[in-house]
Amino acid sequence: MTTLHPVRPALPPGTDADAVGGPPGVLPGADLLASVLAGIDEEERPVTHVHHVPVRESSTLPWPEWLSPALRSRLEGRGVPAPWRHQVDAAQLAREGRHVVVATGTASGKSLAYQLPALTRLEEDPRACVLYLAPTKALARDQLASVAALADPSVRPAAYDGDTPGEERDWVRRHSRWIVTNPDMLHRGILPAHQKWSSTLRRVAYVVVDECHAYRGVFGSHVGHVLRRLRRICRRYGAEPVFVLASATVADPAAAATRLVGAPVAAVTTDGSPRPGATFALWEPPLTERTGEHGAPLRRSAAADAAGLLADLVERGARTLAFVRSRRSAESVAEQARRLLHDRGRDDLARRVDSYRGGYLPEERRELERALSSGSLLGVATTNALELGIDIAGLDAVVLAGYPGTLASLWQQAGRAGRAQKESLVVFVARDDPLDHYLAHHPGAVFGRPIEATVTDPGNPYVLGPQLCCAAAELPLTHADLPDFGGPAAEALLEELVAAGRLRRRPAGWYWAGRGRPDVDIRGSGGEPVSIIEAGTGRLLGTVDADAAHATVHDGALYVHRGDTFVVDEFDIDGACAVVHPESPEWTTVARDVTDLGIVTIENTRPLGAVTARTGVVDVTNQVVAYQRRRLGTGEVLAEFPLDLPARQLRTRGVWLTFDERAVERAEVDEVELPGALHAAEHAAIGLLPLLATCDRWDLGGLSTALHPDTGTAAIFVYDGHPGGAGFAERGFAVLRQWLQATRATVASCECEAGCPSCVQSPKCGNGNDPLDKAGAVRVLDVVLDELAARERPLPDDSAQDDATR
Repeated sequence: MTTLHPVRPALPPGTDADAVGGPPGVLPGADLLASVLAGIDEEERPVTHVHHVPVRESSTLPWPEWLSPALRSRLEGRGVPAPWRHQVDAAQLAREGRHVVVATGTASGKSLAYQLPALTRLEEDPRACVLYLAPTKALARDQLASVAALADPSVRPAAYDGDTPGEERDWVRRHSRWIVTNPDMLHRGILPAHQKWSSTLRRVAYVVVDECHAYRGVFGSHVGHVLRRLRRICRRYGAEPVFVLASATVADPAAAATRLVGAPVAAVTTDGSPRPGATFALWEPPLTERTGEHGAPLRRSAAADAAGLLADLVERGARTLAFVRSRRSAESVAEQARRLLHDRGRDDLARRVDSYRGGYLPEERRELERALSSGSLLGVATTNALELGIDIAGLDAVVLAGYPGTLASLWQQAGRAGRAQKESLVVFVARDDPLDHYLAHHPGAVFGRPIEATVTDPGNPYVLGPQLCCAAAELPLTHADLPDFGGPAAEALLEELVAAGRLRRRPAGWYWAGRGRPDVDIRGSGGEPVSIIEAGTGRLLGTVDADAAHATVHDGALYVHRGDTFVVDEFDIDGACAVVHPESPEWTTVARDVTDLGIVTIENTRPLGAVTARTGVVDVTNQVVAYQRRRLGTGEVLAEFPLDLPARQLRTRGVWLTFDERAVERAEVDEVELPGALHAAEHAAIGLLPLLATCDRWDLGGLSTALHPDTGTAAIFVYDGHPGGAGFAERGFAVLRQWLQATRATVASCECEAGCPSCVQSPKCGNGNDPLDKAGAVRVLDVVLDELAARERPLPDDSAQDDATR
């Protein structure tokens, strides 16, 4: 373990040292970590590495000459004496009419980069307006308050989203000149009703796309087309708005933003804001004496350690966010932290711990956001709903309970702390998961690796087709529109839509042929959210995404809401609701499913001797067939109950490996061992692909078999869990060697004997992690890596010609 050395960042000139940081007496990050670890014996400490994020000095520029004195005065009155360099650089590009993305770190003041040109334009032109798009309502409301404090009264900034009461929506459309909304509302509420919005759309000067790195995969591809539709409609009314995008640090932000907007975007990436530094610890809970499925050893859970850290940090007065991976974990971590504080006699602090997640009702979210911003809440366990943008000043620490799926998200979450010019503490707590285990023991993969590029695919036919229908329903599509939507690919797809009766071809273009508006879910969730309703009161507790509902709110499932547990009495698929009753059992529930996969087309092939790698289109059939009750804490299976739920179909893209008889023989696995070896390798590969693609394991699916009917061989498949694919499988094919090297290293280095959740067991396995052969998986992966190495090894000069002609 790295030796701890407290870092004291230099304070800016004129800063009052007594006013720095959070509550009086809160320790800097390194000292906070040392204090938390003080009661643990050195050899038992779970910290595997400590990294010190260095202090970054600020770089400022003078205010732009075109900035109005009134706006400058308001900014200086709010404590902004001079702008950072990146704020001015991005603002100047936008002022000149160029689309621009500013991609800098968390808390670097990206908001000012678009507020400067946009508010200036609103002052110069009393008819101009701005559309601001945010991926979350929390961020939207936070930015609304920020703009309201800076804008001239004539701007009348207002929100137009799902929480806006019906009676207020007409007022916003008629009077607001800074409209805060989101891609969903733009898609469903504004663009289809563009005639009603024409007076606004013809006056749009700027479109702000905040936290644009959140738009990735299928959702990002849909949002890209929504923005193309917006540009097209604005042109119809004579407007050519400038797009200003804000992003966390990502690879090649100009290319990512250009794909999103559908027009060239310049990038500003040099961060001029100061950073106070941070102590960043990697933490892996130890193996315990408890065993789970098939006797595999279990680690102490990341949720339990995160709850312990949250309680410890709150007890030391540190304002802390604990990021977790699921809604249920947010509830659980907050409740465990409150219980620990109660047991220590600190009920006063237990009352200052809560949870925050999606699915809460609007008034609950507003209340929690106010309490967190004011400091009346000291500790909050949250999903990524608080990852993006909301200005929470003065946080001292962040706990990450599990890898959030991408390095961009990891650094975005870590950056929630450290806004008060005092070194913060960040602790990454590894889950019992192959990728988390790998990161805990390979710090270079966290601190020495570039941020991933954002993966989107606007050409995905499952995205492009529905979006072309939406565009045609808004205004007939013409040949002049097609370059924005993909050119030849869009034209070919239009003919398919005509043949299917969804569009009509006329001399003037393509017209929507359906009744009403196209019903397109840009979130890719496959249906409307499922409402959770309490049986005794009829109270709406929250919602669950349609794609997760079969596995989480089936009959008999355990559902958690703000620390209270409920059991599902009835899941009504057609009615999109689940009826629940309160209950606090000593068990939790885990769904079991079965999956079949068929190959539709092969798009890329890479021969590797005894192994072949391919990508292509696959059809996946999945059905939740049962659920298990498992004892809390130990995971012991208490009972299994059958379910009668319909199968669901998915056409998507996959990457797969096939193994001929030579490969199987070289892996030294017999026909009894082969299914377990392939299954274990598949699980580990799914767990490690997020290391190299902007996804997490829940975006992926997989299948392994000793004899697949479409290949006639043993095979391992990994596929995108989204209709049409999201680019993840193709990314795995492109970086096959790096992907499988990390997979092999994770399985081989895990200290368990026969396989555990840190290496080859999967939390989403529909077969109950049976069979699994850890040692066989290593040998199978060795064969693939040997073949890859042989194909990449330079050939002797005298054999090069022979090989080229074979």
